[in-house]
Formats: sequence, C-alpha cells, structure tokens
Amino acid sequence: MSEFAKSLIVTASALRAQAARLRHVSENISNADTPGYRRKLVPFETVSDRATGTETVVTGRVHLDRTDLPQVYDPSHPMADDSGHYEGSNVDLMIEIADAREAQRSYEANLKIFDQARQMSSGLMELLKK
Repeated sequence: MSEFAKSLIVTASALRAQAARLRHVSENISNADTPGYRRKLVPFETVSDRATGTETVVTGRVHLDRTDLPQVYDPSHPMADDSGHYEGSNVDLMIEIADAREAQRSYEANLKIFDQARQMSSGLMELLKK
C-alpha cells in the first residue's frame, strides 16, 4: 500500500473520531438542563492494522462522567424530594464549548491534510501525463 493511501486512511479515521466526539459534545450541551444527566466522555484509542501497516484512531467505549451531580433547590420541581432538592446535570457548558472548539480545530486540520494529500496526488498525475 502506498504512503499516499496510508495517509488518507489515517486522516479519515481521525475525521471520524472527531465527528463522533462532536456528536457527544452536542448531546452533552443539549442535555445540560436535564435533571440527572451525566456528561458523556469519549476516549480515543489507536488501532494497528497489520494489513495496511497503519495506526488509525478510533473512539473507545463511551463512558459517563462520575462526578457528583449538583443538588438543585427548587421545591416546585416535580422531581424534588421532601427537602425541595433534585439532582441536576454535571455538564459544564464552558468545558463543552472548549471541547467542541478543540474537536472542530482538529477536524479542520485533518481535513486540510486530506486535501493536501489529494492535491499532491493530482499534481503527481499531471506530471506523469507529460
């Protein structure tokens, strides 16, 4: 397998991983006000493919953030206990926005690498035609 094809395989795997990360970040943001919701965390793992001789990036098993849920005081809330408290969400919007920006920047960088490899391939084909 050519180095060109390997670079496209690695870049495509990184694009898929960052897209999955963005999807989970958006789920966290949309559930920030959902009582009892725990933030989803997406780890990245590298996988060696002996057939192609590449190491690709994949998302690991999604797990929940186990930090304590905040106790929200609202006696009128239907989920409130006898003391007027219920468990809120452990999603911090500032962290989620920072994660989304990081994932977006990484996605853009990988997309640029993919495009650069494509341009180099096109340039090589033009040279071979002459």
